[in-house]
Amino acid sequence: MSRATVELPSATRAFLNRPYTATFTTLRPDGTPHVTPVRFTFDAATGLARVTTRAGARKARNVAAGGPAARVALCQADGFRWVTLEGRAAVTDDPARLAEAIRCYTARYRADPPVPLDLVLVEIAVDRVLSLSL
Repeated sequence: MSRATVELPSATRAFLNRPYTATFTTLRPDGTPHVTPVRFTFDAATGLARVTTRAGARKARNVAAGGPAARVALCQADGFRWVTLEGRAAVTDDPARLAEAIRCYTARYRADPPVPLDLVLVEIAVDRVLSLSL
């Protein structure tokens, strides 16, 4: 998965560091959108967003079914202020990547994430950022 620095204005960066929930949009195999609330982390230095979930969750299955072309969107909103991160996604159960995702999640949300037995990580190589009122 290609990663690149994502240049963001300081207000957008600060907004993305707030411990908000976002909506996560994936595409089902039939092409219809699946939208679910998630907690996530974003590293602008690497352009990588992370969502932890269960391997059997619809969002993880949608990403896996999409293969290397799987595109997703994360949208964090607070009233009329919002940021959407779009990019290609992949699912991994690599222990080192999961450990880093858990570390970042705990730092952002000041709580450990749920850790089910089938924990996986959806990594998103962000290549587009949209925002309003930031």
